[in-house]
Amino acid sequence: MPDEIKPNVNEAPTHDAQLAAENIASGEEKAPKVDFDADYAAAQQFSVSEVDRTGEGAAAAEAATAPKYQTSKPQETKIEAQSTGNPDDYAELAKEVGNSRTEGVANVSDELVQKALEKGQPKK
Repeated sequence: MPDEIKPNVNEAPTHDAQLAAENIASGEEKAPKVDFDADYAAAQQFSVSEVDRTGEGAAAAEAATAPKYQTSKPQETKIEAQSTGNPDDYAELAKEVGNSRTEGVANVSDELVQKALEKGQPKK
């Protein structure tokens, strides 16, 4: 069901829009009819391309999103504290845990590697 557009001259963002709104308000021009439901249905047909409806689309998407560079996987280390009741043991464990923050542990993405490669290139 088409909806009728009722322009507001005060809300027109440009001079052309303001003139159009004035012409519609004065009756010189007809207000456009907009059928949001029909427009939405038509847009749904364009939301998925033909290639995406086939197996080729999935293969193309996989190839497009595959990582470009190999990155190493971080190794997980497990530290288990044995309950001894000795405060010196807990202090030693705290030092080990505290030092792990300064080790090179970070998430490395393709974009980060690409930026690093670009920064490493000589300036032209």
